[in-house]
Amino acid sequence: MKVGIISDTHDNLAATSKAVEVFNREGIDILIHAGDFVSPFTEKPFRALKAPLVGVYGNNDGDRLLLKEKYREKGVGEIHEDPYGFEFEAKRMIVTHKPVIVDALAASGMYDVVVYGHTHKAVIEHKRDALVINPGECCGYLTGRSTVAILDLETWDVELLEF
Repeated sequence: MKVGIISDTHDNLAATSKAVEVFNREGIDILIHAGDFVSPFTEKPFRALKAPLVGVYGNNDGDRLLLKEKYREKGVGEIHEDPYGFEFEAKRMIVTHKPVIVDALAASGMYDVVVYGHTHKAVIEHKRDALVINPGECCGYLTGRSTVAILDLETWDVELLEF
């Protein structure tokens, strides 16, 4: 089973479309979005995604009610308040946009995977018993790099992909 991980799309529809192509090509089973979608129209490129999306709001997400409605209405996925914990394939996962709580979440022993965003910097590391992943920024605005991550739940390998 493969988990796609994306963050900080920031209204960049072209980069988001490319990311969706990457995820579809890689055959992910679920996509985790760590926030900063920004506008409700950002659901459009995600309509082509062949996996369900679960995400959290980021600090730049404006009309949260309309964002949630559009993503649900178009069958793209669900956006939740931050942080959001869930189980997928018997793995305990949590997603947040807030880097300040990542260490506490990882140290809690409650999660196998901690996903976060906001910093626009890619991170893949083990903290205590948790795998901590920040996929960097999809939008490419701050670093000049558009990146996403893919986690293979069978091997625990994480691949950072740039496009």
